Amino acid sequence: MLENKNKKVLPTLREGAGSLLIVLIALSAVIALSLILSKNPGKTLGYFFLGPLQSRYYFGNMLNSAIPLIFGGLGVSLAMQSGNFNLGGEGQIYGGALITTLCTIYFAPLGIVGALLALFAGASTAGALAGFSGFLRMKWNTSELITSFLISNAVLLVVNYLIAGPFLDPSTSLIATRKIPETFRLSALLPPSNLSTALFFALVAVITVHIYLYKTKSGYELRMTGLNSRFAKYGGINTKKFIVLPMFLSGFLYGLGGGFAIYGTYFASIKEFSAGMGWNGLAVALIAKNKPSAVIPAALFFAYIEAGARSAMLHSDVTFEIAAIVQSIVFFLISSEVLLTLFEKKRRPA
Repeated sequence: MLENKNKKVLPTLREGAGSLLIVLIALSAVIALSLILSKNPGKTLGYFFLGPLQSRYYFGNMLNSAIPLIFGGLGVSLAMQSGNFNLGGEGQIYGGALITTLCTIYFAPLGIVGALLALFAGASTAGALAGFSGFLRMKWNTSELITSFLISNAVLLVVNYLIAGPFLDPSTSLIATRKIPETFRLSALLPPSNLSTALFFALVAVITVHIYLYKTKSGYELRMTGLNSRFAKYGGINTKKFIVLPMFLSGFLYGLGGGFAIYGTYFASIKEFSAGMGWNGLAVALIAKNKPSAVIPAALFFAYIEAGARSAMLHSDVTFEIAAIVQSIVFFLISSEVLLTLFEKKRRPA
């Protein structure tokens, strides 16, 4: 029994050590870049590491930027636990946000019911976009990795056209839709920051996905399909179901992230407001090793990097691109780790 416990604990410790090492390398990259690029590296590093924590405004905005990353990280984690890859998060969060905005304006007379319907419509639209890639894989064995990415790129162009064209609000100087009614906006936390009660919904989503994956029969079947689809099929699991369903749920979570960004932060669909959220959600899931409970610290880490870079840009002589460089390093490291793991599995004897 002790030997079985050790077999379970050791891989978990290795995974945690791997994620911690990536974080340490990323932070080391911040220090190195500051020493190279800044004329006053001490000041730059001070604002980078302490800036996000120096006031309610900066701290609240950092937490707020983590909210869509939590939803995105959950979506990717759920898909990858089933053996699927959803690379369409950029289009799904953007498209879900637009549908949520338009439905909220249309359903305004319905009050809270209208708000829930609008949120569900936006999330379901994003889920359908991802689920379609799952359907194509189930039907013709096409790569959902490629189809989700291509569909997302097309959606980005369509949403940009709709925001800048038919649904443009002429009364604003931004390229944006009309704002949602004030009654639909979530309550603020830590004013004057942008943090809202959407944070609580993100935490509920984490708990819900964790319970689904580890406490329900459907979640168990989903994970077994991801671990070994042939074994799962021999065990009587409908593996075709767990190609489409996880992709739909993945897109649904991305769409929720877009919807809550509208309800809690932007109050309108602004052109390209969600740029980067989908890819960062993917990185969050990879750092978290596709575990819902680890998505929260991973999302906070990414939000911390962005908030620190923004603080350093405002108060020192470096640009915001320092965050993009550090995020690229994180992407490279976690992608290399994932590819190495897959390579080792292929080489491992059956």
